[in-house]
Amino acid sequence: MTDFFADIPQVTFEGPDSTNEFAYRHYDANEMVMGKRMEDHLRFAVAWWHSFAWEGGDPFGGRTFERVWFGDTMDLARMKADVAFEMFAILGQPFFCWHDADIRPEGATFAQSKRNFEEIIDYIGQKMADGGPRLLWGTANLFSHRRFMSGAATNPDPDVYAWSAATVKNCLDATHKLGGENYVLWGGREGYETLLNTDLGRERAQAGAFLQQVVDYKHKIGFKGAILIEPKPQEPTKHQYDYDVATVYGFLKDFGLEGEVQLNIEQGHAILAGHSFEHELAMASTLGVFGSIDMNRNDYQSGWDTDQFPNNVPEVALAYYEVLKAGGFTTGGTNFDAKLRRQSLDPQDLILAHVGAMDICARGLKAAAAMLEDGGLEAARAARYAGWQNSSLMGQSLDVIEAQVASGGIDPQPRSGRQERLENYVGRFV
Repeated sequence: MTDFFADIPQVTFEGPDSTNEFAYRHYDANEMVMGKRMEDHLRFAVAWWHSFAWEGGDPFGGRTFERVWFGDTMDLARMKADVAFEMFAILGQPFFCWHDADIRPEGATFAQSKRNFEEIIDYIGQKMADGGPRLLWGTANLFSHRRFMSGAATNPDPDVYAWSAATVKNCLDATHKLGGENYVLWGGREGYETLLNTDLGRERAQAGAFLQQVVDYKHKIGFKGAILIEPKPQEPTKHQYDYDVATVYGFLKDFGLEGEVQLNIEQGHAILAGHSFEHELAMASTLGVFGSIDMNRNDYQSGWDTDQFPNNVPEVALAYYEVLKAGGFTTGGTNFDAKLRRQSLDPQDLILAHVGAMDICARGLKAAAAMLEDGGLEAARAARYAGWQNSSLMGQSLDVIEAQVASGGIDPQPRSGRQERLENYVGRFV
């Protein structure tokens, strides 16, 4: 045991009238929502990187957090794991997520890094066996080290491609060993800074080959979880091959992988791509590639990915509306890819950020479920497209359609989209 979270009680549900800040007011894990426990709907996960590895820096300043486990030794990595599982016990969330670089120190060689990684995976596995939460997903950090400055799978140097493939292999092995339910590929630097030195076709082919190798290895080792890609636009590179849901789907179709890979969709990345979170979720569901979500928010006064904890119930409700419409999570869940503000230094801040976020998500889920059960939005949508129910237009040729219009039998008149009415309808539930 460590003393980092000393005197912080286990957080339990006390209801909306509670004045205890270390209590859930809306997240009741056992509350039934649409015939399923709330915990099983939301499937919360804590992100190891932001909660325990992030140092509080930003583009204009360095580390502000002073954590006793910061350092590059295995003893400190084990201490970090101890602190993580102490926080998991306080929160009671069912899952967590990691990158390899979050949980193990970098070695002088690939082999040493692998030994460090395997040792800490065994340590984490024992903590899970002793009653800790499950692994929602693992992933490889293929963006922080300087070797990845020109990408990983899309790197012009085949040696970097090989290093990246070997790293993913080890991370997929570890995810499988810990019973992880998904494996995520996030191409933080899979893009270019200038077209002047970039072969787009070459890099895109490399990305496709890399993903196929990951899928093949998944089947080789018998990993039953989902392979997920996380779309991310223009940060830090000018162009990225996984810009948004539609872009990734086109990539998957091009390489024949749409039946093998799903998407992990982040709120902040959706905003950076010029979309809403619910748009990206609806698009993924429509295309049959919805998998999991990273729940956070951006600061709308900033033009970059600030990864703040969610605090907007209407936004969250619309997101979970699309999740529920898609049938809910299977292997996926709600990962808090969110970090404290660099001025939030206290251990209590880390706990309370998650408590508030879990309550916000619980409120959003219940509002989404109420809207779906009421059926108002679906009825309005069905009415708007009712004219298509018996239409054969999409199967006719242009000359046949032109003859129908020219005969005077078709004279379209504009009809209201009723946007404000529908916004007011949503407002009744949130």
